Amino acid sequence: MDAEKIPEVASFLDTLPPVEFGCIYGSSLHPNNLDKTSMTDCVLGVEDPQQWHAKNLEMNPNHYASWMVHLGGAQLITKVADHIGVGVHFNPFVAHKDRMFKYGVVRMHDLVQDILKWESFYLSGRLQKPVNILVDNLEIEKLNSVNLKAATSAALLLLPSKFCEEELYAKVCSLSYMGDLRMLFAEDKNKVKKIVQGQFNLFQTMYKPFIEEFAAQDLLRISVDQRVNLIQDCGPSTTNSLVSSLPLPFRSQMGMNLGVEKTFDESVQKVVTKSKEEAVDCMRRILRRKVMVSSARQAVAGLLTAGAVHGFRYVGSKMHKAWRSWR
Repeated sequence: MDAEKIPEVASFLDTLPPVEFGCIYGSSLHPNNLDKTSMTDCVLGVEDPQQWHAKNLEMNPNHYASWMVHLGGAQLITKVADHIGVGVHFNPFVAHKDRMFKYGVVRMHDLVQDILKWESFYLSGRLQKPVNILVDNLEIEKLNSVNLKAATSAALLLLPSKFCEEELYAKVCSLSYMGDLRMLFAEDKNKVKKIVQGQFNLFQTMYKPFIEEFAAQDLLRISVDQRVNLIQDCGPSTTNSLVSSLPLPFRSQMGMNLGVEKTFDESVQKVVTKSKEEAVDCMRRILRRKVMVSSARQAVAGLLTAGAVHGFRYVGSKMHKAWRSWR
């Protein structure tokens, strides 16, 4: 995001109750995005969403669907987010200084759990792509390195023995869209390519440390010609190392399908991987299921909480972009 746009977003955050974490994500980070009609997307982490929404309803009641304000207020808003969605409440089409904003509010505990454990793979997937962090009272950026390393491992498992740097970032970027129902009808088919090409330098900054770490462990070899090319061993030893970098609950799910074997430390169980193909097939199925469930739940919650007009306006704009990409 251009430096001159950051004060605009910071001034928008000043109109809301205080947050523990705040970041910008999505197309507004694209250096060539000069469209002021497109929404600036934000994720805001707060300690207690119900208390935060209660305060925000006093300050900005027009941000919310009127039926939610009148029928249940902050308690209903939080319950819909937790029990229908995946813990995130979004307010779209919020106008501020000639710009439109969409902001999602999440409980800090839920954000941390998704980063470390891929519980819903909803916000953790967003944080695997470039974001601009504006507020970080609890060092979420540092914590997110666990998520980025796991995403690198998952992408490497999905890639062949030889590939280029851009292909790695594209595979990382695609993880959070695997199984996403919106990709069938409401997302640009070239979305991943556009994200990576438009933010290539930001991806490099994010993932270079993990490429170098895996190269130091002999899991990767780096070849620099006109572009950076990467070579990996696809044997069982490398596969086991990559699987071991995935979040523990995710590995446990893989172990239920593939089997586990005990290590010297009996509290640690190792996933049995007979081949890379078998491990990849299992990982892909689990990821697709997680993303499909999370995206469906959040879509339903979004239509409810945004209100009919805003909900259909948002879906309509997404579908318009998708249809243009298929022409």
